[in-house]
Amino acid sequence: MNVTSESCSAQMPYGFQPSFKGLYIAIELIIAVFAIMGNLLVCLAVTRNKELRTVTNYFLVSLAVADILVGLVAIPCAVLTDLGRPHHNLPLCLMMLSILMVLTQSSVLSLLAVAVERYVAILLPFQYQRVMSPRNAWLALLVTWGLGIITGSVPLIDWKRQPVNSDFCIFTCVVDMSYMVYFNFFCCLLVPLVAMFIIYGHIFLTIRRQLRRIAVARAAARDRPAAGNGSSGTGTEDSGGSSARGSKGGGADKGAGRGTGQQSKEMNSRCKTEGRVLNRAEESSFGSLIETNTTTVFQSGFSMASASSTSSAPAYPRPGESNLARSNARTRHELRKAISLFLVLFLFMVCWMPIHLINCVLLFFPHCKVPMTITLATILLSHANSALNPILYAYKMRSFRRTLIGMWRGMWRFGPKR
Repeated sequence: MNVTSESCSAQMPYGFQPSFKGLYIAIELIIAVFAIMGNLLVCLAVTRNKELRTVTNYFLVSLAVADILVGLVAIPCAVLTDLGRPHHNLPLCLMMLSILMVLTQSSVLSLLAVAVERYVAILLPFQYQRVMSPRNAWLALLVTWGLGIITGSVPLIDWKRQPVNSDFCIFTCVVDMSYMVYFNFFCCLLVPLVAMFIIYGHIFLTIRRQLRRIAVARAAARDRPAAGNGSSGTGTEDSGGSSARGSKGGGADKGAGRGTGQQSKEMNSRCKTEGRVLNRAEESSFGSLIETNTTTVFQSGFSMASASSTSSAPAYPRPGESNLARSNARTRHELRKAISLFLVLFLFMVCWMPIHLINCVLLFFPHCKVPMTITLATILLSHANSALNPILYAYKMRSFRRTLIGMWRGMWRFGPKR
């Protein structure tokens, strides 16, 4: 799709058939309905379940609110602008086109806030309560929306410098592609995406190292009781041999046998005591549990617990291995959570990257023609991201899935009874 200055002043620059246009509008409306309903359920789940009211989920609710506004406002505005409306009203046209850019920037910054929160929780746990306090979390939400409004409204703020040769509200006619590529894509999208990939890469490497340490410590804890049992058996045999020799050799030999048996018992008890001490030392050396109000993380040499953590550790039969097993379970829980949040980021990138690449083609290769069907498909894909996020939450995040299932069952419970 290439729109020149002459075509912008034509009767209508788009040349697709009305039936195809109707199909595009129908798909847009379906995406809008699913985006509104799904993200409303996400917001209701957080309000209904106290365990979901964490700093991480507050940022996800911010993302859900942006997705709701995409379905309520941005998609209807996109449909109108695809029809070339409004006519001869550049400020109103730019305002309608800027809405989607504002919501996109707010979504990107919300995802960046989620990544930073996970980084602080896992790698800087002792600073978590201070850095990610409720006050700072609300301040971060205000900053994400404030920056999103400012960066997304640049064409509207500087509307007099936008192209004025358009009679129809067509995106490529009224928005400068230099702004869309250099500022909106390179600065406001690529830079945060690269930062988030670096953050999640560091998180995954840290959790991987932690799991290796726990595996080594658990192996050492399993091997140590076996060594203690071997020393106990040797002491018993020595005691039995001494007693047998004492019964054959007389009273003096019996006394020596009893002395040897007492020494073996003392040695056995000393080995067991040392084994327990080594177990505790090893557990504290590779890292002890730290529970924040949103997560359970690890830090070497210290321990701190909070009753507001929603994680629960199962009981294990081996006393020397219980802390290690609990640490392993909670670290894997953090890994699953980080993977789920990274998938949200990856889905966002997959849905929004094609339309920005088309903008790059239009700017750097103005004579290269982009088919209208491909352009509309990339627009639909970018809007579909708002409808896919709730599905990803329900599929990958167990706490959201359980809450949504409970809400669904509760809704049917209050329905009409047969």
